[in-house]
Amino acid sequence: MTDVTRREWIQGALATGVCLTTYSLSTALAQTGAPAGGAGTAGATRAGEFNWVEPPAPGTAGVMGTTWGVPWAKGALKAGAAVRLIDGDGKAAAAQTWPLAYWPDGSVKWLAAAAAPASIKDGGFKIEPGEAAAGDVRLNVKTAGDTIEIDTGVMRCVIGKTGERLIHSITRGDKETLSNGRLVAMRQDAPGDAEAARRESFVSRIEEAFVEQDGPVRGVVRISGKHAQVAATGATGTGAAGEPRAWLPFTVRLYFYAGSDVVRLMHSFIYDADEHKDFLCGLGVRFDVPLRDQPHDRHVRLVGDEHGLFAEAVRIVTGQRRDPGSAVKSAQVAGRATPPVSEWPAAVRNGLHLIPAWGDVTLSQLSADGFQIRKRTKPGHAWIPAGTGKRAAGVGFIGGPGGGVSFGMRDFWQKHPVQLDVRDAHTERAQVTIWMWSPEAQPMDTRMYHDGMGMDTYAKQIDGLNITYEDFEFGYGTPYGIARTTELYLRAEPATPTREAMVIFADAVRKPPQLSATPQRFLETGVFGRQWTLPDTSGKAKAWIEANLSGQLDLYVKEVDQRSWYGFWDFGDVMHSYDEDRHVWRYDNGGMAWDNSELSPDLWLWMSYLRTGRGDVFRMAEAMTRHTGEVDVYHLGRFKGLGTRHGVQHWSDSSKQTRISTPVYRRIYYYLTGDERVGDLMREQLQALEAEKKINVTRKLGENRPVLPLPPVEMPPPGGDVNLGGLNYGNAMAAWITEAERTNDPAWHNRIVTSMKGIGELPLGFFTTGWTVNIETGQVKHNGSREVGLSHLMSCFGLPEIVHELVDLYGEQAPKFADAWAQYGRLYNGTNEDRQKELNLTFRAGNLRESHSRCTAFAARHGKNAALAARAWDELLGNRLTREPTIRVRRLEGPVGLNAIDEAALNTNSAAQWGLAAMECLALIGDSAP
Repeated sequence: MTDVTRREWIQGALATGVCLTTYSLSTALAQTGAPAGGAGTAGATRAGEFNWVEPPAPGTAGVMGTTWGVPWAKGALKAGAAVRLIDGDGKAAAAQTWPLAYWPDGSVKWLAAAAAPASIKDGGFKIEPGEAAAGDVRLNVKTAGDTIEIDTGVMRCVIGKTGERLIHSITRGDKETLSNGRLVAMRQDAPGDAEAARRESFVSRIEEAFVEQDGPVRGVVRISGKHAQVAATGATGTGAAGEPRAWLPFTVRLYFYAGSDVVRLMHSFIYDADEHKDFLCGLGVRFDVPLRDQPHDRHVRLVGDEHGLFAEAVRIVTGQRRDPGSAVKSAQVAGRATPPVSEWPAAVRNGLHLIPAWGDVTLSQLSADGFQIRKRTKPGHAWIPAGTGKRAAGVGFIGGPGGGVSFGMRDFWQKHPVQLDVRDAHTERAQVTIWMWSPEAQPMDTRMYHDGMGMDTYAKQIDGLNITYEDFEFGYGTPYGIARTTELYLRAEPATPTREAMVIFADAVRKPPQLSATPQRFLETGVFGRQWTLPDTSGKAKAWIEANLSGQLDLYVKEVDQRSWYGFWDFGDVMHSYDEDRHVWRYDNGGMAWDNSELSPDLWLWMSYLRTGRGDVFRMAEAMTRHTGEVDVYHLGRFKGLGTRHGVQHWSDSSKQTRISTPVYRRIYYYLTGDERVGDLMREQLQALEAEKKINVTRKLGENRPVLPLPPVEMPPPGGDVNLGGLNYGNAMAAWITEAERTNDPAWHNRIVTSMKGIGELPLGFFTTGWTVNIETGQVKHNGSREVGLSHLMSCFGLPEIVHELVDLYGEQAPKFADAWAQYGRLYNGTNEDRQKELNLTFRAGNLRESHSRCTAFAARHGKNAALAARAWDELLGNRLTREPTIRVRRLEGPVGLNAIDEAALNTNSAAQWGLAAMECLALIGDSAP
């Protein structure tokens, strides 16, 4: 935690004329959700084992189905045992369940549960052993030939297995509401400021489609393929030599719930472009909507800020020189069918064809702070401004009393530049495009932000690292292989939704209602080990710690919007370090810009959610998980399986390591939600040890040779032994333990235990250098070195947390493993006398003393050592308990900075590591808190 003295803050305030305030301890305590002396749970709406992460906006709980994870204590639920969902009124409700993870004894550890809209209109659910209730409506899945058909009981969706159409049609009743659902993309061969740049269009080409889940409550279809270049005739290539280009691999999952009229579409793509030649200038989902109603009964609706609504007919009869009458006008404004035209006044009826039909409508949101709506009659004619606002919901509708489609994109303005297009609404078939990258924005430019600045030797690159904290190497700052996932929704409407229904749907898209277990259940079941506890404000030290934990979270949640940490590639991440002189985060300052999971902010947020149940923390952690697992990690190419260290661009630093791609940052979200895409990302990391062979992270030390041209990458044969340190061992174990839990495959369990036994036998424990792990067996080998390997970062990327779980799960089979970790905790912050006594050698301690207090706390708990517990508290707190508060906030207004802000001197490394250490010390040695 950054410690700024009161004198420094007051002097700064006097010098700049700003308003100085403090983050009061009483305010912070009130926000912990816990009364003094007890534990609290936030986010609950009704008493029960499972409640809403956040209280749903009115009316949204029954709009779409939901899926969540149910934790079970070891041995409490046998594999295959039946369970049932009990709602808040004590009645059995229809649900579908399946195992997500198992304990080593084969009992269920995590169970995913899915409930249809009709079952989730309230909170306070419980799940207990027993026969599941049969729902009134079952979801049916059929596969025939080149299509898959999903029938929810309300709508039927026909999905393609080949060709370009992901969705052939969606039908509600006997009416088709949507057809020809496909993906579209555009590229140009030069950046936006280049003259005569040439544009090309692409459309989805399916390579594989199959059913992942087939009901009875939840259905999932997975589709994968690439975007194929559209030929001049509008058709894609046939596969012959010289066929049009295919790029941007995609995975789309379509989700359905019994009795629901909503399709959830999860779109993921991998950027496999040459950033110097390929400038993506449009990426979207497109579909057609048949229109059966007359133009004056067709409606376009777009939700703006909050509950603001643009709602207009294609042909507007209100406000005309001739009045059609109140019955016609009120019906059109409400979105209902107007009376037959034959009943209208003759002056209006006869001139109806002369009223313009506005066939095209566009909402473009090119920044986080402004959108514009425009419309025109048809191509070749001028656009007319129709409205503006700040932050659109990304939700719209096209159709009429005869049916139509509502559509939406989650995190719309947050992922700008984005756009919604309705085209040809004056014809019998409108076209809708949800643009995830707006074609009206500057083309996507992912080139390295500098030219290398002469750093053509390793020595020069180390000099650059020493001044900017960002490591550069030619050919390494590439976006090739990064990815992004976007969540979209389609709703088959029987008629134009009311204005109220439209904004309810928008609220559901903005924040889909999400069920979750309570903090108490997470803790009691022990699914993430015993390394955290519920908030407890009994006693001065605990109250002070809880206040600071809560205060840090409050500041970071607020900072996202205050600093506008938004954008297609950026949303979900936070910045690394703050520049107190410029009053901005160091967005342009090398390795102190985007954080990229440096020192585990992901884990800090998720552990904070587990213990508090705070909905705002869940949403922030969810966005971070989506970002860091996709954008900060390579999924194709030379660096596949590795992540990128923090930098000005998410891919610009040349340090590529598994400490960023580790599943330790994804697995909590996966188990809380059962999200298949995050499951895919974690499974990619099973080859993390192979990925570690690709890059020699110490390649620049002691070198002074040119690095151009790049030497060819020669990968060793697959499998075998991989050189590791404790940091990378933790990354590998995060992948292995997750796969062991998901599959209950004895081979994975044995591999883990073998590695733990091997580490327990290392001569210097976790201080040992020169050891390897075998990828296939987990066997640890050592070269006999007696040199000490010490890195202050080893405990900062999830290793302590994974070690805790390994000890809980397998400690009895490998008891020396816990001894080795306890030794590390004793000696890292210990004395040379202690090191000499235990290891027969001495070494200089690393930094991050506060962070390693949780390692000391583990040693104290493991050895039941009161003196070590007291040392751990001193490492964490020092003399801070004499100061109050430690988090200070001051109001800054122009001309000090660009925007008025509430400034706090934050540092993400410190916040995340201190937060994790504090939570774990409270759990491990809380009974000895000073």
